[in-house]
Amino acid sequence: MPGRSAVPEVIWARPERAGRGPRPAFSRADIASAAVRIADTEGLDGVSMRHVAAELGCGTMSLYNYVPRKEDLHELMVDAISGEHDIWEPSGDWRADMLRVAHQTRTLMHRHPWLPRLMSPVYGFSPNALRYLEHCLTCLDPLDAPYGTKFELIAMLNGVVTTYVGNELATAERTRSLPWSEEQENAVRIGYLGGRIATGEYPRMAAAFMEDAGPIDLDAVFERALGRVLNAFARLEDG
Repeated sequence: MPGRSAVPEVIWARPERAGRGPRPAFSRADIASAAVRIADTEGLDGVSMRHVAAELGCGTMSLYNYVPRKEDLHELMVDAISGEHDIWEPSGDWRADMLRVAHQTRTLMHRHPWLPRLMSPVYGFSPNALRYLEHCLTCLDPLDAPYGTKFELIAMLNGVVTTYVGNELATAERTRSLPWSEEQENAVRIGYLGGRIATGEYPRMAAAFMEDAGPIDLDAVFERALGRVLNAFARLEDG
């Protein structure tokens, strides 16, 4: 395959421009922007070397001179979105700052719905990802814990956000494909579930539904999930 290296390599270790020769027609930022535009409008499956090359107005084989593998293209895309994270002066309250980071990540994932599919430690050390991680560690300076523990906190928080947003996006996608409204769908399913609970075969489920005070506030569930992760790490400070 074009660009397939015989040994592992990191695209960031490759010079973007050779010391001599003509100036490249495109930068990595140009390529990443084109790929992100396609993914935002057509989904990740719409991103191909051929499609990105067409977006840039160059030949597919020419694109391989800039990006040897599709995996490298994905890495450029993730790095570009990592650059959308705001970097602020930490408040000194590590919990509040990490909640802010988590909410920002959720916003980015909704802005770029393909992003959860590419969340991987493999893409975690690109220039903008390193900038993001350094910011998170700076926010966590007040937490009295080893750096390894802080990395675990960041990873767990990202895991919660990625899983939660992935479910949100999947639900929204499924709802859009239905020939009826979400309310109609929910009413039918709740009616069926109510009938099953009424059989008496599921006493604990019945008790749970009796305890329920009303519609589930998904934003509140998100907040509680984040809070429980942070609470677990806060207890480390208490010994």
